[in-house]
Amino acid sequence: MANNMVQRVRNWMTKKMDLPEDVMMDLPRITMIGQIHIYIENHRGLLAFSDKEVRLLLKQGQLLIKGQTFVIKTILPEEIMLQGKINEVLYLEE
Repeated sequence: MANNMVQRVRNWMTKKMDLPEDVMMDLPRITMIGQIHIYIENHRGLLAFSDKEVRLLLKQGQLLIKGQTFVIKTILPEEIMLQGKINEVLYLEE
């Protein structure tokens, strides 16, 4: 019940203060440039990496990116930039 109340307060603050939802609700921000680059901010860590698949931990669930010839161009504690051919971006619930 406390979690539900916190979520409602965050939603209210986001609307009233005109703040970005990704900041207030701890959501990932995903920016894609065509099928060749994807930049993800606000993730919780890299779980798996291969040239065909990347899996990131989120606050709630995971993010799965599928494609071909993946290369990590930048990796920071909460940010990653991936290059390759992106075919799918999927949210996986816990």
